[in-house]
Amino acid sequence: MARKLLRNAYESGLTMAAVLLCWSLALWLEAVAGLHTDVLVLAVALTLTLAGTQRTADTRRRLTALALLPATAAVSILVGRLIAAHYVIGAVVFTAGMSAPVWIRRYGRAATKAGTLMTLPFIALLVVPGPALPPKAQGTLVSWGWAALIGVLAVSCVWLVQGLGDRYGPWRPEPEPPNPPPRRPSRLRPRPSTRMAVQLAAGIAAAFVAGRLLFDDHWPWAVLTAYVAASGNRGRTDVVRKGIERLAGACAGTLLAAGVATAGITGPASVALMFAVLAVALWLRPLSYAYWAAGMTTALSLLLGRLGQDATSLLPTRLAAIAVGAALTVASAWWVLPVAKRRPAPDAVRPTDGTDQRVARPSGSGAAQDA
Repeated sequence: MARKLLRNAYESGLTMAAVLLCWSLALWLEAVAGLHTDVLVLAVALTLTLAGTQRTADTRRRLTALALLPATAAVSILVGRLIAAHYVIGAVVFTAGMSAPVWIRRYGRAATKAGTLMTLPFIALLVVPGPALPPKAQGTLVSWGWAALIGVLAVSCVWLVQGLGDRYGPWRPEPEPPNPPPRRPSRLRPRPSTRMAVQLAAGIAAAFVAGRLLFDDHWPWAVLTAYVAASGNRGRTDVVRKGIERLAGACAGTLLAAGVATAGITGPASVALMFAVLAVALWLRPLSYAYWAAGMTTALSLLLGRLGQDATSLLPTRLAAIAVGAALTVASAWWVLPVAKRRPAPDAVRPTDGTDQRVARPSGSGAAQDA
């Protein structure tokens, strides 16, 4: 356990180094080009989620990330504008954009990795979308060109920091098997990848409806929870577990954020505390997703407070939205084309498209856990 905690601390340190580097560049770019606060949010969110997917990536996958991430970051900004102007149409486009990468998992590991990259900017869009920003941070949202540039910066920072860590650091990531065994097609019809895509679409669509009706501009919290609990699930009980962990972590984060607000921490100290909380949450995340949920809740509360919102008063709303999103996802997983859980071998994991391919468990974690 001690060795695992040390390894986790090293990996989280690499990720936070990349995050701080990208945030610093985005902060400079914001000042020079007269941009808005959402460039900082986009930079941190993309770097934070990208780091886990690139840790074991080969050259081909890294070049794929360099091509896909800036393009999808630009598209996500346009989708955010569409949601703000035409909520229903934007929600439909967003739901399709999140479920399609799950559906294409049937085409193999390369398609699965590409689909993960495609979802990262949409996850970033849910963290602090334009309509949820306070008036002084709104104005004209980041254009697609600036968003693409932030995507390039995120990829570059992750490559640089991880490359230096692999060259001079004490640990290197375990490579994925270059030639996985042939897959045995699933007997389920529709295929598991189709079932999971439909489940995810149903959960996200329901979260969009409930989020707007119950929480107004704070609908993203319900939608984000619906995505996190449904993506990459290994069966109905797995969805329930992740929903409970996210809610428990958010409750703990609520108490921690309330304590920070009571202490009156503001200004640069709140920014430093936000990154410190993220670093600790990254360190403990492999032990339980609840730690990550607690850290994200606290960090987002500090961010909203710095942007001018009364984050403490919004925490009960956040908890309610998380509970609704988790409940909708659990209902979707149990009643919409359910996928029976298969027990994997101790040293292997089953891919989410229902095939019987066995691959070694890579270090790091996926985008769903990074959300």
